[in-house]
Amino acid sequence: MKRYCTATTEDFSVVVADRLRRPLCAYHVRNLPERNLAVELLERLLEGEIRTRFATNVVQQTKFSDLLSDVIKRYQNRTIETAQVIEMLIDMAKKFKDAIGRGEELGLNADELAFYDALANNEEAVRELGDEILKKIAHELAESLRQNISVDWSVRENVRAKLRLMVKRILRKYKYPPDQQEIAVQLVLDQAETLSAEWGQL
Repeated sequence: MKRYCTATTEDFSVVVADRLRRPLCAYHVRNLPERNLAVELLERLLEGEIRTRFATNVVQQTKFSDLLSDVIKRYQNRTIETAQVIEMLIDMAKKFKDAIGRGEELGLNADELAFYDALANNEEAVRELGDEILKKIAHELAESLRQNISVDWSVRENVRAKLRLMVKRILRKYKYPPDQQEIAVQLVLDQAETLSAEWGQL
């Protein structure tokens, strides 16, 4: 039996949460009379979803936070109408729902996907190496960094230097584009720092 949304303004935040999972709610989100409230609650919900869903993925969290910030800024500057911003926010929700499912499609676990995204942040690397090689690098980075990271690594320069060299060796091994290598190494280490707290609890 199909379930349909029957929303009022009072439970709008619940409706928006449902919207991320069930497209049948789109009509109610778009047609609420309190348009400014709709924007505010969509923004609040998406901020929370980005923090929760991409807590350990530096690239995706930055990407969607910047997208959300840009849309809201354009709305506040009155360069887009309320109806437009609602459509853009709903579309953004669809996009990050798709982003969440990419790990399964690529055959990567959450840690590997985070490193894959760090590597694929360079479009030249994606063109030159392709998905399969980037997945191999991501897998090796996740395994190697997990095994070599200590609790206090981020405040110990000698340990950071050792890990930096290890990451560089892995990237060179797979012929990652050299002109973007330093940026990729730093992004990989930033990603490792985000994951290290979670690794320390395992």
